[in-house]
Amino acid sequence: MRKISILVISIFFLFGCRQRSIVQPTFYFWRTNYKNNKVETDYLRKFKSKSLYVRIMDVDFNPDFQQDVPISPIKFSNPLPKTIDIIPVVFIVNHIFNDIDSSRIKSLANRIAVFVDAKVQQAGKTDYSELQIDCDWTKTTRDKYFNFLDQLKAQPLFKNKTISVTLRLHQVKNKSTSGIPPVKKAMLMCYNMGNLRKYGEQNSILDQREMNIYLKDYLRNYPLKLDVALPIFEWAVVFRNKEYAGISKRITKDQINDKKLFKQRGRSILYDLLIDYPAAGLKRGDVIRWEEISAGDLFTTSNFLSRYLKPEERNLVFYHLDTDLLKHFTHEDFQKVIANF
Repeated sequence: MRKISILVISIFFLFGCRQRSIVQPTFYFWRTNYKNNKVETDYLRKFKSKSLYVRIMDVDFNPDFQQDVPISPIKFSNPLPKTIDIIPVVFIVNHIFNDIDSSRIKSLANRIAVFVDAKVQQAGKTDYSELQIDCDWTKTTRDKYFNFLDQLKAQPLFKNKTISVTLRLHQVKNKSTSGIPPVKKAMLMCYNMGNLRKYGEQNSILDQREMNIYLKDYLRNYPLKLDVALPIFEWAVVFRNKEYAGISKRITKDQINDKKLFKQRGRSILYDLLIDYPAAGLKRGDVIRWEEISAGDLFTTSNFLSRYLKPEERNLVFYHLDTDLLKHFTHEDFQKVIANF
């Protein structure tokens, strides 16, 4: 009888334990100049990261040239560390695919292939295994966008390379209308999920309620292999007369806490500007919504995702690699998030 009890207990623990994923943690690099920063490189080493997702450029349509052109392409002042593989990322604005024709799609795919290959060499790398396309496609642009992805896969420079895409929450929930991109894997972007332009106290970077709505009942059945991207960034969202006025890159955490500059509304994330601030293009009376991510936010989100993602080997990518952002988190904070998967 005792042997039977031990067997039952063993089976309980075997099937009761949640199957874990094999997680490869790393970062996005989203600045326009890569320099070998010791703090940032040390984080890659501590993570035992094998790769780094590097934004190569944005792509938008230039009406003067009547052509799709690179915007703010990256410069490599230093080569990437020898132990780190590059995963180039190209951001493409969705409206490009509203009026694009098949010949322009083919030309765009070819020019991206050539441009990316040259930038990878500038990074000190002779090869790469994956290219990621970042585009928030919609129901009206999906067919042309998917055609573009097929054209990318047909490029000789991308032979034997993986083409992956970014995936927003609405594209998971509404896959019947958004469609499934013709690739083998996607990066689930778990940030920028709230209404950035809406006046109020919501945190538009990360909202657990939105994740419940868009992912809880849909994530496990999504047919592509999924990597995961989590936010560690912060920003100052500006409102003037309760109307969205943009994101200020001049406002820092230290400034938002400067009582000579701002007055916090109780314990909310809204701050009133007390004086004119011409250096930042701001006026007295402007309201700043200071949005940031805590270690607790990351832990809660990763715990939620671990319950609904299919267990598999995946990259876990933090957006983005920056000394000023890393200082808000300890290595232990990151390790707790990684362990959740």
